[in-house]
Amino acid sequence: MSADQPGVAAVIDAARSRSEHVLTGWLNRQNGSCATLDDALRYSVLGSGKRLRPVLVYLAGRALGAEDDALDAPAAAIEMIHAYSLVHDDLPAMDDDDLRRGRPTVHRAFDEPLAILAGDALQTLAFEALASRPHPRLAALITTLAQAAGRDGMAAGQAIDLGAVGAPMDLAALQMMHQHKTGALIRAAVRLGALVAVEESDPRVAALDNYAAAMGLAFQIHDDVLDVTGDTRTLGKTSGADARRDKPTYPALLGVAQARERALHLLDEALEALQPLGEAGLPLAALARFMIDRDH
Repeated sequence: MSADQPGVAAVIDAARSRSEHVLTGWLNRQNGSCATLDDALRYSVLGSGKRLRPVLVYLAGRALGAEDDALDAPAAAIEMIHAYSLVHDDLPAMDDDDLRRGRPTVHRAFDEPLAILAGDALQTLAFEALASRPHPRLAALITTLAQAAGRDGMAAGQAIDLGAVGAPMDLAALQMMHQHKTGALIRAAVRLGALVAVEESDPRVAALDNYAAAMGLAFQIHDDVLDVTGDTRTLGKTSGADARRDKPTYPALLGVAQARERALHLLDEALEALQPLGEAGLPLAALARFMIDRDH
């Protein structure tokens, strides 16, 4: 991971470790009514993953002056939503994947009905976590997460994606799909962190949203590229799956080289958006670079 100053990578790694600790606390806090479901929840979330979305919550919140204790619940909540989406996306009725994060998908490790229930439980647990700590802008935080996950966000993006298999799609439609399927949660992560710290009217909230919008799309474009150029062992999921399913991607429409150029252009947009934050935005800048330099 590249960094703009010594110690920035350590700051990001510490945020990732903190998010893992908080998630572990939520998923191990007590035994539920079904031990097998508890096992599936822990399998779905713990011990793997980049924790990009919770790290964004911490870095955005810290950049505007929030304390980590206040950011823990939103960070855990958005990762639970992300994990639920992966569990459901991998189901036979969706992408029918066998591998996720280097190990069998939840419906393979357990079974399909339990995977559906695990995703359902993670979604509701996310909102329980978010509502667990009083906050003057709690309604705005809940609305942010709900809208990003729902019919005008991630769920809409997945529906568009499923309908696009084998069908022609131009760049504008592909961008719109990615902005919903992947970008919505990334923007929500940054917004959650910002709203913990300041009122929505603070101009830095808008600057952070511009950063997140650019990086959300760049992240997905890079994912599309990795699906073409990466290998299954490194990716932790089956490479080449998009092409085999005849799904529209940036490399399919533009070629790998132009797709990479587009991601780099979006990175420049994201870094420019951080200028109003000054040095407080350096960790977010380093994370943005990592997001399009990563190999998995």
